[in-house]
Amino acid sequence: MVFAVLLAAGAAASTRVDFNQGWAFRPDPDLIGITSGWTQAIPAGVSSVNVPHTWNIGEFHDYLGIGWYFRRFEMPPIAPGTHVELHFGATFYKARVWLNGVEVGAHEGGFTAYAIDISAQLRKSNLLVVQIDNRPGASTIPGFGARGEPTAWYDWWAYGGIVRDVWVTETGPAWIDRQNIRSEQNKGHALIRDRIFVQSEHQTAAVVRVTAYDPDDRQAATASLPAALTAGKSDVTLSLDIANPKLWSIDYPRVYRMDAELLDATGRVLDRQSDTFGVRTVEIKDRHLYLNGERVRLTGLARHEDSPWEGLAETRGTMLRDFDDMKALHATLTRPVHYPQNPFILDYADRHGILLIPEIPVWQFSEAQLADPAVLALAKQQMQEMIEQAGNHPSIFAWSVANESATGTPGGIAYFRSMRDFVRQLDPGRYVSFADDNLAKLDRADQSAANDADFLMMNQYYGTWHGPASALNPALDKVNQFFPAKMVIISEFGYPGFFASSPSEADPSRIKTIQDQMPVLAGRDWIAGAILWCYQDYKSRRNLWPGQTEGYVEHGVVDEARQRKPSYDVWRELNEPARIEAHWTRSNSAVSGFTVSITPHSQQDLPYYPLHHYVLLWNLLDAKGKRLAAGRQPYDELRNVEHIQGTVPAAAQAQPLRLNLSLISSAGAVAAERNLSWAGNTGPTR
Repeated sequence: MVFAVLLAAGAAASTRVDFNQGWAFRPDPDLIGITSGWTQAIPAGVSSVNVPHTWNIGEFHDYLGIGWYFRRFEMPPIAPGTHVELHFGATFYKARVWLNGVEVGAHEGGFTAYAIDISAQLRKSNLLVVQIDNRPGASTIPGFGARGEPTAWYDWWAYGGIVRDVWVTETGPAWIDRQNIRSEQNKGHALIRDRIFVQSEHQTAAVVRVTAYDPDDRQAATASLPAALTAGKSDVTLSLDIANPKLWSIDYPRVYRMDAELLDATGRVLDRQSDTFGVRTVEIKDRHLYLNGERVRLTGLARHEDSPWEGLAETRGTMLRDFDDMKALHATLTRPVHYPQNPFILDYADRHGILLIPEIPVWQFSEAQLADPAVLALAKQQMQEMIEQAGNHPSIFAWSVANESATGTPGGIAYFRSMRDFVRQLDPGRYVSFADDNLAKLDRADQSAANDADFLMMNQYYGTWHGPASALNPALDKVNQFFPAKMVIISEFGYPGFFASSPSEADPSRIKTIQDQMPVLAGRDWIAGAILWCYQDYKSRRNLWPGQTEGYVEHGVVDEARQRKPSYDVWRELNEPARIEAHWTRSNSAVSGFTVSITPHSQQDLPYYPLHHYVLLWNLLDAKGKRLAAGRQPYDELRNVEHIQGTVPAAAQAQPLRLNLSLISSAGAVAAERNLSWAGNTGPTR
């Protein structure tokens, strides 16, 4: 494969080349790759693959160990001073990389991106080799642990491979590494601070220019600043003022774009980079969550990056389909799972109004693990990579540093404090917390790192793991007593199916859990959100039906093939932000019209968020689906119960009818819907 777009002349700005095609793969169960010279030549027995790719689909579905990836490519000579980097979106879990027989880099961590400078090792004909090891250990993240079980698995599959995109960039002797974009609001203005991180091969004078574009792609502001670049890394911060900014919110997920350019002394563009950002405020006040000054109580579902056809190596189509479905379930909040997300998912949340609390995969670690300096260093590395790569996204309002770990121990408290302080240095404008399933077991608040968190994330499984369903109310009362100043988000709840006596009884138990517990959570004013675990069934070695050593955890509202269970519709209806009720009005044995009431949720409900610029659409159809009448009622502010009335044409009053009602958000999404049927002279059917 030839690098056709990389020119021998110096680049005026960075060029990106996709490297997803044309790979070869071979597993190495006998660990012979190094000694057999695989770093310098492609061995026999390889299979052709494209990336993203995981070997844990099909023949090697349960393979834990080392796998090798190989790719040949051609490249014309590059000009002096040209800088070429090889980028990996993610490789699970440990990776070592060779180019033309020379090891050029390594990385540990399965869910964040990294780049390697390959300029010095490039030749006309090149062999790229990547070794990946997906085996867990006591000091890997994720890894063994389960709070004391030394070889216990984490609760999702170890999909080894090059699980996200690979690409190569070429720049001149100076280039933009990344942007850090943050905003503040004051009296109708937004102050945007953009910190540009630059690298240069040598000391030189340059100019950094940034231009912000509004959600309609119109220039909103621009600024430039001279920069004296040093050899190595430099950074410069520019400020822009945007008057009357268009705020990011749930129903108006407005996204700005920031173009950053690096120019030499003559004005020639050396490099440019484009990132998106949003203008919004997220605040915790008096145990309540506020978005742009408006109180919100939000709900959603968690989702593993997992499917039978792609595993962790997800394509855009799978992610889009799943998140469209989660948005149809009225998701406005998610963690979204135990590890950093694909950039596509972050962009989706930005553009569809979903608040996120991303997390690193410190999952059920013991005190010994949390107190291990190597674990802490690795956790900080993964946290820093996640924040630097994802921190511009307006959908992110907090970071989580652990899940269900030994944070109620001295070592766990020290771990959290160290991580919290580290995160605040990197991103002082966001909140820091962790997911805890032991809050109700405490004797005092100061026994737990929760006492030091900005807000509490409580995993609760009353009715299964945590005790009888009747224990939920006392548990919440205890948390409220111990942490009277802390806002709480229920970061996990639901029903793991293997607790049921049979698979057929699992989803009915899930439905009962949802229906019983949502009102209990809504009744606690200080609970600002609730996240159902989870969207889909996912592959695991734990929490399975008796006798299984691997399979899919029955925990979702859809199964692993995305087939909807009855709990899907129950969750969807419970999470509509408004309730629609409709009734036929009758004249003798015929129907003459209908009445409709719309009741928006209040602050006493879950979910709740203000409904600005919603529209009720109705369509009256005959038995063949022909539209007989239609209507549209807009609401600038839907705060109180609203009523509308409609009439049925006289000629249709005795025939079968169907009335479709949809409440449409300002973003064009269906917020609530109801259907009403009339069977003709026999009367209403629904």
